[in-house]
Order: sequence, then structure tokens, then C-alpha cells
Amino acid sequence: MGWHPHSEKYPGLVGTNDWAIELTEAELKDFCRLLDQLVSTMSQMETELMEEEKISCEAETALLWMEVEGFPQDYTLRLILNCDRRCEGNWQGGVAPELIIAFNSLGFAYK
Repeated sequence: MGWHPHSEKYPGLVGTNDWAIELTEAELKDFCRLLDQLVSTMSQMETELMEEEKISCEAETALLWMEVEGFPQDYTLRLILNCDRRCEGNWQGGVAPELIIAFNSLGFAYK
């Protein structure tokens, strides 16, 4: 992931070792905001579910759709852009909370 504030069109970057998607600032803000909401929801659900129960949660804006799926302490993350590029990406379990920490360390303000 990355943030280059001086880039004209795509200052944001998300991905893994196998793929990457450049994002506009608005897309990156939505990504971070929805990621924060989904991670918070999964954390809150941990006390509500039985140990063997999995859950799926979705969040969407006009720019992108995101989903987390799995156990509250270990879940995957999926992203689909709703814009002209129609990109899709996914992360393995355990990565979503780390992405929030990483973006916060870059000083990217999304709230």
C-alpha cells in the first residue's frame, strides 16, 4: 500500500505481492473508511458469535464495494472498484487490521 499526495490522478495504492491497484484520493478515502468500519464490526461481533461461527459483512459507496468474511479474529478482505476501471482484489486472513495501522503510519487522513 502507498500514498503519494503529489500524484495527479492516482495517489493511492493497495495490493499484495501478487497484484496492485492504483486509487484516486476519493477511492482511497472510501477504502480506508470502509475498512475501518468493517474491522470494527468484526471486532464487535467476536463477543456475539460462537467460536465456530463465521460471518460476512459488506460495505459499499458509489466508488467501491468491500467485504470481510471469516471468523471475527481471522477473516479475509475483498475489494471491488465500482468505477471505470472495474478492478478487484483480495487479502488473506489477518491483513485487514494491519492495513489500518499501515495507512495511519503514512499520515493519510481519511476520517
